[in-house]
Amino acid sequence: MIPKASPSPSKNPVIFNLLRAPSLRTHLKFNPIFKPSPLSLFTQPSRPRLSPKTQSFQSPKIHSLFTGIVEEMGEIKQLGTADHGGVSLKILAKTVIEDAHLGDSIAVNGTCLTVTDFDTHLGEFTVGLAPETLRKTSLGELKPGSLVNLERAIQPTGRMGGHFVQGHVDGTGVIVGKEAEKDSLWIKVKADKHLLNYVVPKGFIAVDGTSLTVVDVFKEELCFNFMLVDYTQHNVVISLKEVGQKVNLEVDILGKYVQRILSSGFVDSIKSS
Repeated sequence: MIPKASPSPSKNPVIFNLLRAPSLRTHLKFNPIFKPSPLSLFTQPSRPRLSPKTQSFQSPKIHSLFTGIVEEMGEIKQLGTADHGGVSLKILAKTVIEDAHLGDSIAVNGTCLTVTDFDTHLGEFTVGLAPETLRKTSLGELKPGSLVNLERAIQPTGRMGGHFVQGHVDGTGVIVGKEAEKDSLWIKVKADKHLLNYVVPKGFIAVDGTSLTVVDVFKEELCFNFMLVDYTQHNVVISLKEVGQKVNLEVDILGKYVQRILSSGFVDSIKSS
Protein backbone atom coordinates (compact mmCIF):
# COMPACT_ATOMS: atom_id res chain seq x y z
CA MET A 1 0.00 0.00 0.00
CA ILE A 2 1.75 3.08 -1.13
CA PRO A 3 1.02 6.71 -1.52
CA LYS A 4 3.31 9.10 -3.18
CA ALA A 5 6.77 9.62 -1.85
CA SER A 6 5.58 12.21 0.61
CA PRO A 7 5.93 11.54 4.34
CA SER A 8 2.37 12.49 5.18
CA PRO A 9 -0.78 13.67 3.41
CA SER A 10 -0.46 17.30 2.30
CA LYS A 11 -2.76 19.74 4.00
CA ASN A 12 -2.75 22.23 1.14
CA PRO A 13 -3.63 20.85 -2.30
CA VAL A 14 -1.85 22.79 -5.03
CA ILE A 15 -3.13 22.91 -8.59
CA PHE A 16 0.24 23.73 -10.14
CA ASN A 17 3.47 21.80 -10.11
CA LEU A 18 6.15 23.10 -7.76
CA LEU A 19 9.71 21.96 -8.28
CA ARG A 20 12.38 23.13 -5.90
CA ALA A 21 16.06 23.44 -6.62
CA PRO A 22 18.57 25.62 -4.70
CA SER A 23 19.90 28.91 -6.11
CA LEU A 24 17.94 28.71 -9.36
CA ARG A 25 15.91 31.21 -11.35
CA THR A 26 12.13 31.22 -10.89
CA HIS A 27 9.81 31.53 -13.88
CA LEU A 28 6.05 31.71 -14.26
CA LYS A 29 5.33 29.97 -17.55
CA PHE A 30 2.09 30.04 -19.53
CA ASN A 31 1.74 27.72 -22.52
CA PRO A 32 -0.41 28.80 -25.50
CA ILE A 33 -4.15 28.35 -25.08
CA PHE A 34 -4.41 26.43 -28.37
CA LYS A 35 -2.33 23.65 -26.82
CA PRO A 36 -3.54 23.28 -23.20
CA SER A 37 -0.87 22.47 -20.69
CA PRO A 38 -0.61 22.73 -16.89
CA LEU A 39 0.36 26.11 -15.44
CA SER A 40 3.70 25.50 -13.79
CA LEU A 41 5.71 27.50 -11.31
CA PHE A 42 9.14 26.00 -11.47
CA THR A 43 12.85 26.60 -11.12
CA GLN A 44 15.44 25.36 -13.53
CA PRO A 45 19.12 25.92 -14.25
CA SER A 46 20.36 27.45 -17.48
CA ARG A 47 21.23 24.32 -19.45
CA PRO A 48 20.42 22.77 -22.84
CA ARG A 49 16.97 21.22 -23.26
CA LEU A 50 16.98 17.42 -23.00
CA SER A 51 15.51 15.21 -25.67
CA PRO A 52 11.77 14.62 -25.02
CA LYS A 53 11.75 11.03 -26.26
CA THR A 54 13.92 9.02 -23.88
CA GLN A 55 15.27 10.71 -20.78
CA SER A 56 16.23 9.80 -17.25
CA PHE A 57 16.58 12.12 -14.30
CA GLN A 58 15.75 12.36 -10.61
CA SER A 59 13.14 15.02 -9.99
CA PRO A 60 12.33 16.93 -6.79
CA LYS A 61 9.04 16.35 -5.01
CA ILE A 62 6.00 17.63 -6.91
CA HIS A 63 2.55 18.49 -5.59
CA SER A 64 -0.33 18.09 -8.05
CA LEU A 65 -4.08 17.77 -8.15
CA PHE A 66 -6.21 15.09 -9.81
CA THR A 67 -9.95 14.59 -10.30
CA GLY A 68 -10.30 10.83 -9.96
CA ILE A 69 -11.43 10.45 -13.59
CA VAL A 70 -9.27 7.60 -14.91
CA GLU A 71 -7.84 8.32 -18.38
CA GLU A 72 -6.69 4.80 -19.20
CA MET A 73 -5.59 1.50 -17.73
CA GLY A 74 -1.87 0.90 -18.05
CA GLU A 75 -0.02 -2.42 -17.82
CA ILE A 76 2.86 -3.07 -15.46
CA LYS A 77 5.98 -3.99 -17.43
CA GLN A 78 8.49 -4.16 -14.62
CA LEU A 79 8.71 -3.64 -10.85
CA GLY A 80 12.07 -3.95 -9.18
CA THR A 81 15.22 -2.37 -7.80
CA ALA A 82 16.56 0.58 -9.77
CA ASP A 83 20.22 1.36 -10.46
CA HIS A 84 20.23 3.95 -7.67
CA GLY A 85 19.09 1.36 -5.15
CA GLY A 86 15.44 2.41 -4.88
CA VAL A 87 12.36 0.72 -6.31
CA SER A 88 11.13 1.68 -9.78
CA LEU A 89 7.94 0.87 -11.63
CA LYS A 90 7.79 0.74 -15.43
CA ILE A 91 4.33 1.02 -17.00
CA LEU A 92 3.05 0.58 -20.55
CA ALA A 93 0.64 3.36 -21.52
CA LYS A 94 -0.53 5.49 -24.44
CA THR A 95 -2.70 8.42 -23.44
CA VAL A 96 -0.89 9.70 -20.34
CA ILE A 97 2.50 9.96 -22.08
CA GLU A 98 1.28 11.74 -25.21
CA ASP A 99 2.57 15.04 -23.78
CA ALA A 100 4.83 13.66 -21.05
CA HIS A 101 7.73 15.58 -19.53
CA LEU A 102 10.27 14.57 -16.94
CA GLY A 103 8.97 15.48 -13.50
CA ASP A 104 5.32 15.23 -14.50
CA SER A 105 2.92 13.80 -11.95
CA ILE A 106 0.80 10.79 -12.89
CA ALA A 107 -1.58 9.05 -10.50
CA VAL A 108 -1.07 5.27 -10.55
CA ASN A 109 -3.97 3.54 -8.79
CA GLY A 110 -4.54 6.82 -6.99
CA THR A 111 -0.91 7.32 -5.94
CA CYS A 112 0.72 10.51 -7.20
CA LEU A 113 4.09 9.52 -8.66
CA THR A 114 6.79 11.42 -10.56
CA VAL A 115 7.85 10.50 -14.09
CA THR A 116 11.61 9.84 -14.01
CA ASP A 117 11.94 8.33 -17.49
CA PHE A 118 9.71 7.87 -20.52
CA ASP A 119 9.78 6.70 -24.12
CA THR A 120 6.94 7.79 -26.37
CA HIS A 121 8.01 5.40 -29.14
CA LEU A 122 7.87 2.32 -26.90
CA GLY A 123 4.82 3.66 -25.06
CA GLU A 124 6.21 3.35 -21.55
CA PHE A 125 7.21 5.47 -18.58
CA THR A 126 8.99 4.90 -15.28
CA VAL A 127 8.26 6.19 -11.77
CA GLY A 128 10.07 5.70 -8.49
CA LEU A 129 8.49 4.21 -5.36
CA ALA A 130 9.63 5.55 -2.01
CA PRO A 131 9.64 3.31 1.11
CA GLU A 132 6.68 5.26 2.55
CA THR A 133 4.76 4.70 -0.69
CA LEU A 134 5.34 0.97 -0.44
CA ARG A 135 4.16 0.97 3.18
CA LYS A 136 0.98 2.97 2.62
CA THR A 137 -0.30 1.63 -0.72
CA SER A 138 -0.84 -1.64 -2.54
CA LEU A 139 1.60 -0.85 -5.36
CA GLY A 140 4.21 -3.21 -3.95
CA GLU A 141 1.87 -6.12 -4.71
CA LEU A 142 1.81 -5.39 -8.44
CA LYS A 143 3.51 -7.71 -10.89
CA PRO A 144 4.19 -7.73 -14.65
CA GLY A 145 0.88 -7.86 -16.47
CA SER A 146 -1.12 -6.17 -13.70
CA LEU A 147 -3.42 -3.37 -14.84
CA VAL A 148 -3.44 0.00 -13.09
CA ASN A 149 -5.56 3.14 -13.27
CA LEU A 150 -3.71 6.14 -14.74
CA GLU A 151 -4.51 9.85 -14.63
CA ARG A 152 -2.41 12.90 -15.42
CA ALA A 153 -2.47 15.94 -13.13
CA ILE A 154 -5.35 18.26 -13.94
CA GLN A 155 -4.78 21.18 -16.31
CA PRO A 156 -6.13 24.66 -15.53
CA THR A 157 -8.14 24.46 -18.77
CA GLY A 158 -9.69 21.06 -17.95
CA ARG A 159 -13.05 20.16 -16.48
CA MET A 160 -13.32 19.15 -12.82
CA GLY A 161 -15.11 15.89 -13.59
CA GLY A 162 -14.67 14.14 -10.22
CA HIS A 163 -13.51 15.71 -6.95
CA PHE A 164 -10.29 17.08 -5.45
CA VAL A 165 -7.88 14.12 -5.36
CA GLN A 166 -4.32 14.75 -4.19
CA GLY A 167 -2.90 11.35 -4.99
CA HIS A 168 -1.82 11.00 -1.35
CA VAL A 169 -3.13 7.59 -0.36
CA ASP A 170 -4.35 7.51 3.25
CA GLY A 171 -4.28 3.74 3.50
CA THR A 172 -5.70 0.59 1.98
CA GLY A 173 -9.00 -1.20 2.25
CA VAL A 174 -9.99 -4.76 1.45
CA ILE A 175 -12.80 -5.79 -0.89
CA VAL A 176 -15.20 -7.90 1.16
CA GLY A 177 -18.14 -8.13 -1.22
CA LYS A 178 -19.09 -7.95 -4.90
CA GLU A 179 -22.67 -8.28 -6.12
CA ALA A 180 -24.16 -7.63 -9.55
CA GLU A 181 -27.47 -5.82 -9.99
CA LYS A 182 -28.50 -5.88 -13.64
CA ASP A 183 -25.59 -4.21 -15.46
CA SER A 184 -24.24 -2.47 -12.35
CA LEU A 185 -21.84 -3.85 -9.76
CA TRP A 186 -21.98 -3.28 -5.99
CA ILE A 187 -18.63 -3.38 -4.18
CA LYS A 188 -18.17 -3.39 -0.42
CA VAL A 189 -14.85 -2.37 1.15
CA LYS A 190 -13.58 -2.74 4.70
CA ALA A 191 -11.35 0.06 5.99
CA ASP A 192 -9.58 1.08 9.18
CA LYS A 193 -11.76 2.91 11.69
CA HIS A 194 -9.75 6.15 11.49
CA LEU A 195 -10.36 6.31 7.73
CA LEU A 196 -14.02 5.41 8.00
CA ASN A 197 -14.53 8.51 10.18
CA TYR A 198 -14.10 10.58 7.00
CA VAL A 199 -16.42 8.46 4.85
CA VAL A 200 -20.04 9.60 4.64
CA PRO A 201 -23.04 8.43 2.58
CA LYS A 202 -23.24 10.29 -0.75
CA GLY A 203 -19.77 11.69 -0.13
CA PHE A 204 -16.67 11.37 -2.29
CA ILE A 205 -13.87 8.84 -1.94
CA ALA A 206 -11.02 7.86 -4.26
CA VAL A 207 -10.65 4.08 -4.62
CA ASP A 208 -7.52 3.12 -6.57
CA GLY A 209 -7.61 6.69 -7.85
CA THR A 210 -11.19 6.50 -9.13
CA SER A 211 -13.55 9.21 -7.89
CA LEU A 212 -16.60 7.40 -6.51
CA THR A 213 -19.73 8.24 -4.55
CA VAL A 214 -20.23 6.37 -1.29
CA VAL A 215 -23.68 4.81 -1.07
CA ASP A 216 -23.78 3.48 2.52
CA VAL A 217 -21.48 3.31 5.53
CA PHE A 218 -21.68 0.32 7.88
CA LYS A 219 -19.99 1.47 11.08
CA GLU A 220 -20.39 -1.84 12.93
CA GLU A 221 -18.69 -3.70 10.08
CA LEU A 222 -16.15 -0.93 9.42
CA CYS A 223 -17.28 -1.00 5.79
CA PHE A 224 -18.68 1.22 3.07
CA ASN A 225 -20.02 0.42 -0.38
CA PHE A 226 -20.39 1.98 -3.80
CA MET A 227 -21.81 1.04 -7.18
CA LEU A 228 -20.03 0.86 -10.54
CA VAL A 229 -22.10 1.44 -13.66
CA ASP A 230 -21.37 -0.64 -16.74
CA TYR A 231 -19.09 1.95 -18.39
CA THR A 232 -16.95 2.36 -15.28
CA GLN A 233 -16.59 -1.41 -14.87
CA HIS A 234 -14.88 -1.60 -18.26
CA ASN A 235 -12.57 1.36 -17.75
CA VAL A 236 -11.11 0.99 -14.22
CA VAL A 237 -9.30 -1.83 -12.45
CA ILE A 238 -11.58 -2.10 -9.41
CA SER A 239 -14.07 -4.40 -11.12
CA LEU A 240 -11.20 -6.75 -12.06
CA LYS A 241 -10.18 -7.29 -8.45
CA GLU A 242 -11.50 -10.18 -6.38
CA VAL A 243 -12.83 -10.37 -2.83
CA GLY A 244 -9.86 -10.24 -0.46
CA GLN A 245 -7.72 -7.96 -2.63
CA LYS A 246 -6.56 -4.53 -1.47
CA VAL A 247 -7.51 -1.14 -2.87
CA ASN A 248 -5.86 2.24 -2.25
CA LEU A 249 -8.07 4.73 -0.42
CA GLU A 250 -7.91 8.52 -0.27
CA VAL A 251 -10.67 10.19 1.71
CA ASP A 252 -12.08 13.60 0.80
CA ILE A 253 -9.58 16.31 1.79
CA LEU A 254 -12.45 18.65 2.73
CA GLY A 255 -13.45 16.24 5.50
CA LYS A 256 -9.91 16.35 6.90
CA TYR A 257 -9.96 20.13 7.08
CA VAL A 258 -13.35 20.17 8.81
CA GLN A 259 -12.13 17.61 11.36
CA ARG A 260 -8.98 19.65 12.05
CA ILE A 261 -10.97 22.86 12.57
CA LEU A 262 -13.42 21.17 14.94
CA SER A 263 -10.69 19.46 16.96
CA SER A 264 -8.68 22.67 17.27
CA GLY A 265 -11.35 24.37 19.37
CA PHE A 266 -11.77 27.11 16.76
CA VAL A 267 -15.57 26.78 16.74
CA ASP A 268 -15.77 26.92 20.54
CA SER A 269 -13.60 30.04 20.59
CA ILE A 270 -16.01 31.75 18.19
CA LYS A 271 -19.02 30.77 20.32
CA SER A 272 -17.43 32.19 23.45
CA SER A 273 -16.38 35.46 21.82
